[in-house]
Amino acid sequence: MTRLVVFDVDGTLVDSQHLIVEAQRRAFTEHGMALPERREALSVVGLSLPEAFRRLAGEAGPIESLSQSYRRAFQALRVDPDYEEPLFPGMEDLLARMRGRDDLRLAIATGKSRRGVAHLVAKYGWTGWFASIQTADDAPSKPDPTMLRQAMREAEAEPGMTVMIGDTTFDMMMAVSAGAAAIGVSWGYHTPGALFGAGAVTVVDSAATLADLVAGPLDAGRAGPVPDELGPR
Repeated sequence: MTRLVVFDVDGTLVDSQHLIVEAQRRAFTEHGMALPERREALSVVGLSLPEAFRRLAGEAGPIESLSQSYRRAFQALRVDPDYEEPLFPGMEDLLARMRGRDDLRLAIATGKSRRGVAHLVAKYGWTGWFASIQTADDAPSKPDPTMLRQAMREAEAEPGMTVMIGDTTFDMMMAVSAGAAAIGVSWGYHTPGALFGAGAVTVVDSAATLADLVAGPLDAGRAGPVPDELGPR
């Protein structure tokens, strides 16, 4: 049977932390508000913008206005070579090899906007690679499982044959809620301990280990001990 492999984007496929933090900085500065610390700023990566700013600025904050300021800043920074979104090591080759396998289908589930994903698809030549692309424009924010369920429906995949790969607890929780397996990556914005605590069956340290892992059985539980650190980076 064909397995559906669903990837998060920020912190999993692409390293966008400098762009995200700077766009947040500009948004908060524009509103005369105190800036969140870098760790706090990155802890909300993966959420939709309103949910991210709700956590950073509080329920009473100017959520919609901050989100609009962030979007403007993000678009301006995207053309600045100092704020590129490079792929993490090995991910380009990994996607190409997975795409060529008859037993796998690929999808995306991300807190990015559809416009942001379209930019990356065009930049990296991914047109036609994904059976489903789910964004913050298409469903409630992670960890709500709607985004992943929609991806499975579009790809005609069952939860038991679906794997979610991500770097945050939001990805892991979404996968668990949708009945899919959750695999964490250690190079993103939440710690391995937090990922295990949120339901990851394993956490990998390199792209090289993913291709064989997603094709094997994922119902045997965790691959190793749960680390002590349980908070997001």
